[in-house]
Formats: sequence, structure tokens, C-alpha cells
Amino acid sequence: MTRCMRIGLIAFFVLGVILGNRILWAEAKKHPNVIVILVDDLGWGDLGCFGAADLETPHVDRLAREGMRMVNFYANCPVCSPTRASLLTGCYPDAVGVPGVIRTHSNNSWGYLNPQVELLPAILARGGYHTALVGKWHLGLDRPNIPTARGFAFFHGFLGDMMDDYFNHRRHGINYMRENEVEIDPVGHATELFTRWACEYIESRADSARQGQPFFLYLAYNAPHVPIQPPEEWLDRYRQRHPDAPERRAKLAAFIEHLDWGVGEVLNTLDKTGLAEETLVIFTSDNGGQLDVGARNGPYRAGKGTMYEGGIRVPMVVRWPGQISPGTQSDAVALTMDLFASILDAAGVATPEGRSGVTLLPIWKGEKNRLPARDLFWVRLEGGVFSYAARRGDYKLIRPAPQKGKQPPDELYDLATDPYEKNDLRTSRPELFREMVQLLEEHIQSVKDVPWRDERGLGPGEIPPSTTASPR
Repeated sequence: MTRCMRIGLIAFFVLGVILGNRILWAEAKKHPNVIVILVDDLGWGDLGCFGAADLETPHVDRLAREGMRMVNFYANCPVCSPTRASLLTGCYPDAVGVPGVIRTHSNNSWGYLNPQVELLPAILARGGYHTALVGKWHLGLDRPNIPTARGFAFFHGFLGDMMDDYFNHRRHGINYMRENEVEIDPVGHATELFTRWACEYIESRADSARQGQPFFLYLAYNAPHVPIQPPEEWLDRYRQRHPDAPERRAKLAAFIEHLDWGVGEVLNTLDKTGLAEETLVIFTSDNGGQLDVGARNGPYRAGKGTMYEGGIRVPMVVRWPGQISPGTQSDAVALTMDLFASILDAAGVATPEGRSGVTLLPIWKGEKNRLPARDLFWVRLEGGVFSYAARRGDYKLIRPAPQKGKQPPDELYDLATDPYEKNDLRTSRPELFREMVQLLEEHIQSVKDVPWRDERGLGPGEIPPSTTASPR
């Protein structure tokens, strides 16, 4: 082989490597960074882009202008932990062991996330993503159910449920703040801490993202969950604009505006790092707003904790430059668990079998305006008693929790003609009512053997449930 031939072969090899890297880079750029911002107890009507007239949320409103509002989006539960379980598993929460809120004390804790169900971050990691959780976890306090044992490469936040104080970050006097698995005791308002940590994470991953490794950031704020503690300067600022606002409403509105500021800092960091065009941003709430602290759920009935629309219908906006047309709106009916499949679809990663959520990408991209017909279910376990809802088409059945040992009658509504749930059809549509009851009963039977408590934490006289059920 002549010297010229050797030089030519080397040059061909080098060119091949360069072109190959460019192809890999082009493929990587097709898969966006993903940021899910999940807030806590935000009412459907408590954002400017969802009709709030007495508060300002310019940064979430910006997401809506630059992306899509989903006006018929539902949380998987009217309380915290189950919705979070659905987001990370793509399953109904009672199918993965989280029908109710996970808390510190076993006699008041109503869920145990199935350790055998692979979570979203672990699946994304196999697809080449770096994964992080900043903020509230609320799916377990020790191994195996802590973030770094369930697929997150990095965790900076709060393990527990609610904070008793946004400035000292304790719950029942216990410090649940962690950096990975190390206990920390940071100074500052939790919303500001989580915002700063999220921005720092984005900045730390910017070079890697540009070089071909996208990231998944799950930013879970505690706000605006009780206690309602806006920083004083934010409350003063709100009162200057609304001097006649009732105290309860003023505090919550200021709290939400402070939260919106945090969202704005995250968006600004994406802009500064040049990652905004390559990042899918999803914003939603884990359940409806809590009425007794001043929340507003738009025109919908009731609020947090209930199966009425005000308890489960939540605001949702999504932005993906170049993929989602700016300023669009969808009335497709979707649930939190659908974000699981949607994120995997956007990331080019296959969704595992046996998950109930469906991808929303055809809706987001404007290719379809409806999802395939399906039956939907909601569950809440609290105090040892269940409440449920089931939906088929526009018909919705509600089974309230027992009250003082007595089971109230099921209720039936037609959301197409009665979205505010004023006209119970239970007696006027008996055949439909029986059909909906049977539908709900079939769902309950399908998950009845799924354990919702760690067997190590069973109370006196309790019988360990079967552990053979698979996720649904």
C-alpha cells in the first residue's frame, strides 16, 4: 500500500467518524430535554391564562402563549401522592399501590409505591437521558422508595408530604430535605430554594445537552399547598395592587405569584443557556385547589379532596418550540398518567407494556384533536375509606366516601350538558346508572389484590395482601 493510499484511508476514516458523530448529534437533537413542573394544589382558575382576574402569572401565561393549553386535563387523584405515582408510572395509582397520601406515620399513611414497577426516570436513563428531581418527592421516606433508588441520578429536595413551614422545611419536627441521600438544612423559602436548585441543574447540564445527552428535570414545587406563606414583600406587592382583597385571598394570590416568579426563573435559565428551543416544558398541578384557603377552581364544583370537577380538573400548559404551535388550545380529555407515555414518545423511548397512559403527542402537534375512546377512573383512600369516580364518554359516576359509617348513594352526571355537576341522573337514567356502576366495580376488582402498604408496616391484626398483581 502506497503512502498516498494510507493517507487516503486515514482521511476517509476520520471523515467517517466526523460524519457519524454529526449523524448521532442530529439524532440526539431530535430528542428534547424535558422539564415537568408539577405544582401542589393549584386551582384550575388560579392562573391568568385560565381566567384569573385578580392575580398575575406572566410566566405561566408565557408558556401558554408559546405553547398549548389543555382545558380538559385531569389529575389522577384529588390529593397528592397518587397523582405523583401516576406521573412516574403511567398507571392508575391504585394499580401501583398508591391509592392515598403517603405520610410519616404508618397509621395515617395510605400508600406504598410498588418497588417492582419501573419509573419514568429509570426508563429515560436507559434511553440516554440524565435525570433529576428537584423539590417534593412524596412517594416514600426510605429505601427502596427514595428518588435515587428509583431512577433519578440526582435529587435535591424534600422527601415528605407537606412542609409545616416553608422557611424551616420541617414536617412533624423532622427534616426531610436531602441532596441525593444526604440530609441538608438550607436557609430560605422552599419555593426560592427549589427554583435556584433547578436553575443550577439546568446550567450544569447545558454543555452535556448541547453535546448530545438530553436531560429530564422533574421540578415539583410544594407551593401553593398549605401553609400559605408568601414572602412578605410579595404579599405587600399584591396588597398595593389589590388593597380591598380579603386577607385569605390576598395571601394565596401572592403565594401563587411568587410561584410563577420561580417558573419564570427556570424559563429565563433555558433562554440564557440556549436550550429553550430544544426543551419540552410541561406545567400542571397534582389536584384542584383547596377552597378553604381561598383557591378558585374556575366554574367547577368543589375542590381538593373531592371527586367533583374542582377536585380533579387542573390547569395544564405545554411548550415545545417547533413541535407545538404557539397559542393553541385542546379540549381533549387527558390525565396525568398520560404524561408518562407522552414524554417517552418525545424522547424516542418505547413505553413498557401494561401502562394505562397514552401519548398526547398527536394532540400537542395538532395531528389529532381527540384521543382514542377509553374508560377513566379515579380513586382516593383516606382514613381507611375509599372514594371513586369513573368516566365513560361524557358520563361520570361519583362514589363518595362513607360518612359516619353510612355509604352515600352514587351520583351520575353528564358533563357534556352539565359540566358543573348540578343535575344527578341516578334516578332519571337507571340503565345508564347501572352500566356505570358495573364499570366502576370492574375496575375496583381489577386492582383489589394490589398491596398499598409495606408489609413491614402492617398494623395490628392486618392481613398481608397479595403481591401478585401487575401494574395496570
